[in-house]
Amino acid sequence: MIMFSFKKIKQVVLDFLTFVFIGSFIGIAMSLVSNAFVIGVSYISNQRKLFELFQFNFFSRDYSLSPLIFLLIAAFIVILIKKIFNLTRYQGPADSILVAHRTNSEPDIKTGIGSTFAAFISACGGASVGQYGPLVHFGATVGSFMRRITKKLLTTEIFLGCGVAGAISAGFNAPLTGLVFAHEAIIRNFSQKAIAPIAISSITASAFTQYMFGDRNILQLSEVSPNLIEILPFVLITGPFFGIIAILFMSSLRRSASFASNSSLSPNQLIILASLICGSVGIFLPEILGLGTDTVSNMFLDRYDLYFLLILVVLKILMTAICIGFGLFGGVFSPALFIGASGGAAAAKIFTVFGFTVTGSALTVCGLAAVGAAIIGAPISTVLIVLEMTNSYEFAVIALVSVVTCKLVSNILYGHSFFDRQLLDRGIDISLGRTHLKLGSLNIMKFMQSTGYLSMDKSSKVSEVMREMVKKNVTEVYLTNDQKEFIGKVLIGNLTKTSSSNAIDEIEKKPLLIYSSSSVLDAIKIASDFVGESIPIIDSTNNRLQGVITESDLLKAYLSIQKETQKIETE
Repeated sequence: MIMFSFKKIKQVVLDFLTFVFIGSFIGIAMSLVSNAFVIGVSYISNQRKLFELFQFNFFSRDYSLSPLIFLLIAAFIVILIKKIFNLTRYQGPADSILVAHRTNSEPDIKTGIGSTFAAFISACGGASVGQYGPLVHFGATVGSFMRRITKKLLTTEIFLGCGVAGAISAGFNAPLTGLVFAHEAIIRNFSQKAIAPIAISSITASAFTQYMFGDRNILQLSEVSPNLIEILPFVLITGPFFGIIAILFMSSLRRSASFASNSSLSPNQLIILASLICGSVGIFLPEILGLGTDTVSNMFLDRYDLYFLLILVVLKILMTAICIGFGLFGGVFSPALFIGASGGAAAAKIFTVFGFTVTGSALTVCGLAAVGAAIIGAPISTVLIVLEMTNSYEFAVIALVSVVTCKLVSNILYGHSFFDRQLLDRGIDISLGRTHLKLGSLNIMKFMQSTGYLSMDKSSKVSEVMREMVKKNVTEVYLTNDQKEFIGKVLIGNLTKTSSSNAIDEIEKKPLLIYSSSSVLDAIKIASDFVGESIPIIDSTNNRLQGVITESDLLKAYLSIQKETQKIETE
């Protein structure tokens, strides 16, 4: 017979109420924020299109300077936001991933809010950027804020996951996608304790969105589901093609950012330059401006010819790279969907030229899903978006085939995702896991021994040192000067064989050193070939001996961090 103690029942009830409260609260909060962001961008963008300022005629066609004017206005507002929030660097999904993997860090709330405002203004002004990346990080920021005010009731990754799931669920009106995306793209593991509150947050965000704002769907398909056996060969052929497009897009984003950082222009000048370039192109090709939702819908309706679709692919890649790289902040997921849809629609046109009959919207969906999955590194979530938004099993299956073939190419030639590559550019390899990252973020001073070792003046005699070694029961001594600066290390084996009376004459030529600024991971690498009693820790600023670390200390540090990681990933 199974016996339940009152204490266990009480704990189950408390956990249940905590999960429901935290998940529901964050879900509702993210529903309000996400919909305010999405609806606000949509409304302002629609109002912007009504203005036809400073019209002119060029090659018998009428154009307006409105795209350029509105983007310049947005640029100056973004510059003001950066000043108000003191933003030196925007934060996005890559930072959310890092926080979820480094349990001793939290996202900066002020920077997160400022980055979201900057993305909102950029999108409203017509910059070629997305909305979901900033919302994902804002969701992580809201989760972190909730963790602080609830006095760390749950772990960091649970709060982050709730915020991220709520943001995606409300943005796409796709609760399953929100749940899976938080685990697949941000947290990168499925723990039993995290699933419940994250699922509640995702479902609450979707339900509240439908109740308050109605049912929105960005994938409105009028065609019947494709015949799988007929479309499969074309999907397999185009998958690698979508992988190349995704790589070109990600490479362009990084090259643009690199060019901006190495240029002689100030950050404010770069933002204005981006608005000038994107606004000027937008005068003649307004389809590349903003989120491009209407343009994607027209692709599904087969309203563009092949040459126009190819132009859209190229210019959307370039304009998004310039906007984001130069400082008109925004997400990359919406542009990725746009670029993928354009590539898919173009591929369908190319097959038609060669006499093949291909369902146009099928390859458009495949391109959209494949490029999107390659950019964000979340193939399952992207397929779920297609499933939840088309309600079509067949569309989800062909999207899955396209995603896996695209990811095969992009993973080998580029990496897991654009966000992972952003972190790699900062010297952070997420693929190594939480234990490795935690070891790299913890300072060695936390595990240093400040006593229990022998330190003597550099002028000490061999007889004095030998006597103190016997008292301390050690086999090595650290010599310092009057200012406690490290001079060297002497081993007992050398002292017993020396003919000199001065201990400093037997100093080790190249002793292993660990500087106080080093991480535990750095120390483990240094000590990997070490044989001896201890390694000195030296102040990196004044060369003074701070203490020592032993192999045993490093092993204990590693095991404690590994245990902490296992608890996060398995409970």
